[in-house]
Amino acid sequence: MPIPRRVPRRAVRGAVLALLLTALAAAVPQAPSGVHPPPGPDARAVRPPNPAAERTPGTDRSLGTDRSPTDGRPAGPAGTTPAEPTPTERTTPVPTTESLLLAGRRVVYSYSGAVPPPELLRTISAGRAAGVILFKDNVATPPQLQAAIAQLRQAAAAAPSGSPLLLMTDQEGGKVRRINPGEPELSARATGAAADPAGAAAHAGAGAARTLRDAGLNVNLAPVLDVFDTPDNFIDHSERSYSRNPAVVAELGSAFLRAQQALGVLATAKHFPGLGAAAREENTDERPVILSVPLSDLRARGEEPYRAAIAAGVRLVMTSWAVYPALDAYLPAGLSRTIVQGELRERLGFDGVTVTDALEAGALKAFGDVGDRAVAAADAGMDLLLCSARDVRQGDAAVEALATALDSGRLDATAFGEAVHRVDGLRASLASGS
Repeated sequence: MPIPRRVPRRAVRGAVLALLLTALAAAVPQAPSGVHPPPGPDARAVRPPNPAAERTPGTDRSLGTDRSPTDGRPAGPAGTTPAEPTPTERTTPVPTTESLLLAGRRVVYSYSGAVPPPELLRTISAGRAAGVILFKDNVATPPQLQAAIAQLRQAAAAAPSGSPLLLMTDQEGGKVRRINPGEPELSARATGAAADPAGAAAHAGAGAARTLRDAGLNVNLAPVLDVFDTPDNFIDHSERSYSRNPAVVAELGSAFLRAQQALGVLATAKHFPGLGAAAREENTDERPVILSVPLSDLRARGEEPYRAAIAAGVRLVMTSWAVYPALDAYLPAGLSRTIVQGELRERLGFDGVTVTDALEAGALKAFGDVGDRAVAAADAGMDLLLCSARDVRQGDAAVEALATALDSGRLDATAFGEAVHRVDGLRASLASGS
C-alpha cells in the first residue's frame, strides 16, 4: 500500500519555518524573484507529456527574470498606464527569500565548460546551492580543474553558513570515469572477475578517493550496486555490475565504499532498488522503463546489496527512475513515497541522504518540467535534487519551484526541514572530517 501523504497544517508549518530560519544571517542578500513553474503531478496521476510545458535545458526560466519594480508587469510606454494584470498574474505567488534559501540547500547544480559561470558563483555565495556535479566537459587539465574547484570553494566560503559544497562526479571505474586518466581503472565487471575480488574492490575504492580528493572533490556517485540478471543487458553491457550474485555485489560494493570513505570521500550507492533487470535498450536517461520484477526477487536480489551498504555506513543512496510495479505501479522509484520512505527508509533503515538521478532524464517526460519533477521528488522523500543538464537555469528553476511549494503548503514544512537538516549535516561532516 502507498504511504499516505501528511496533510500540512499552516500553524505547524509556520512554526517550523520560523525555527529553521532564526539561524540565517540578517544580511543575506535578497534573492531575485521569478515566475514559478506549475505545481507538480498528483501522487498517483501520470500526466501525458505537454510539449508547451516541457522546458529544454536552455529554456528554463532563471531566478533573474526581468521584472518591473512594482508588480512584475512590463513597463508601458512613457505617459501610459501598464496593462491591467490578468487573474493569473495577480495570483501568481513569488517565493519568499527565506524559502528560496532553504530550497537551494537541497539542489545540486551543474554547468557547461571549464570555468564556473558568474551566475553560479553568485548563487553559491548567496547560500542557495547544496553542491555541484562535474562532468567530462568540466575537466580539461588538472590545473584547470583545480582552479575551477577553488572558485567554487571560495564562493561557498562566502555564503552565510560557510559550509563546504558537495562537489561530486561519477568515478565508478572502467568506462565511467569523469576524471580520466584517473583511478579506478578496473570496471566493476573486471573487479568481480579478479583473483581477489574483495581486495580489488577495496583498491578501486581507495583509488577513486585519491583521484577525487586530489582534484578537490568530496563525493563520488559510486558504487553501482545493480545485480544484473542477463549477460550483456543494460547494466552489464557497460561493465557496471560486479556480478549476477547479489551476495558478491553486496561484498564488493561494501569493500569499495568503505575504502573510499576511509579516505574522506563520501560514497553513493545506486540505483535503488536496482536496475539489474533492465534490458539492453532500457535506459532511463532516454525513456520510461518498467521493470516487472516480482517483489520476492526484487527484495532478495535487487535490495540485498543495499542492506550491506547501509550496514557498512554508506552516506548517500541514489534512486533509479525506473517504475517497479511490484512496489508502485505508477511512479518511478525517485518519485514514489512507497519506495523512498517505505522500502529504503522504513524497511531497510537508511537514515542518510537520498539523492535523485538526473532530473532531466527521459524517463520523466510525463511528469512535467524540472520544477514539477523537483517538487514531486521532494514530496516522495528525496533530499538532494540533481540538476545535471549543465545549465544553471535548470537548478534555479528547481529551487524556485521547491520554494513556492514550501510557501504554499504543497510541501510539508516539517519534512522539508528534516531533509535540509540531513543535507546540512552531510556538508558539515566534510568540514569536521567525520
